[in-house]
Amino acid sequence: MHSMWKGAISFGLVMIPVRLYAATEQKDIAFRQVHRVDGGRIRFRRFCSICNEEVAYEDVAKGYELPTGEIVVLSDEDFADLPLPTTRSIEVLHFAPAEQLDPILFNRSYYVEPEAVGARAYVLLRDALEQSGRIAVTQVALRQRESLATLRCRNGVLVLDTLLWPDEVREPDFPFLTQQIEVRPQELVMASSLIDSMTVDFDPDAHHDGYREALAQVVDAKVEGRELVAPATLEITATPAVSLADALKASLEAAKAIGDAGESPKELAAAGSTKTAAGGKKSAAGGKKSAAGGKKPAATKETARPEKAAS
Repeated sequence: MHSMWKGAISFGLVMIPVRLYAATEQKDIAFRQVHRVDGGRIRFRRFCSICNEEVAYEDVAKGYELPTGEIVVLSDEDFADLPLPTTRSIEVLHFAPAEQLDPILFNRSYYVEPEAVGARAYVLLRDALEQSGRIAVTQVALRQRESLATLRCRNGVLVLDTLLWPDEVREPDFPFLTQQIEVRPQELVMASSLIDSMTVDFDPDAHHDGYREALAQVVDAKVEGRELVAPATLEITATPAVSLADALKASLEAAKAIGDAGESPKELAAAGSTKTAAGGKKSAAGGKKSAAGGKKPAATKETARPEKAAS
């Protein structure tokens, strides 16, 4: 990994020299824009709207447009001279319980590595933070913007998570929020029981990117010149519409059967939902008051996704 930022954690009067590394990476299959006829790469050129000449990348600068239409050109030196104390510092503002942070605010994650001279202070902060069960709320300037961020412990390393500002989170304004939608007590009890029966500890390694795998098969088939074979999908038989209560009851029975067989609740997504998927979808299409009936068969979408990629 290559560090993308060098500075220090400011913790009271303690300064801990550190480097930041991107903690995540996208594993998507990359495509290039090509000419459909001959597969030639599509290239884009930068042209100036005034002189109508091609502009080299090193001559491209950032410009801010004024209300008058005039452009203020900013150089790299202008950004380097920003009057911000956080340009080279992760300033710890205060500490807070981790559960008080809404996950919607999370933006990007970075591993924090100490410089050799700051290793002891780094370990001290890490251990104290881990024992406290809290996160550090910080402020830092990264990628030409200042952000709130948090420091937390993960596998013996401090992780910096940049946050969105509150005004960057959109307010949900959906019609159903103002509607009087009735949820019957017995339906709520069964839904809670279903949640309990499908609850296991989260293991990210137990899941995989089916879409990316299917897409890789499409590419491999093109390379090898062989015919694509569509994978089997969950077959849903059209059945009369059922009520939400009936769908929940059937799901509970399926979950119980799977539990008695000693299998994990993950099998419910593939087995239990088969009984209720058609009925649940019909309930949603038929204008039933609860939206849960239409969203029930999560596994149906997951199983059918590779077929969509191959088509």
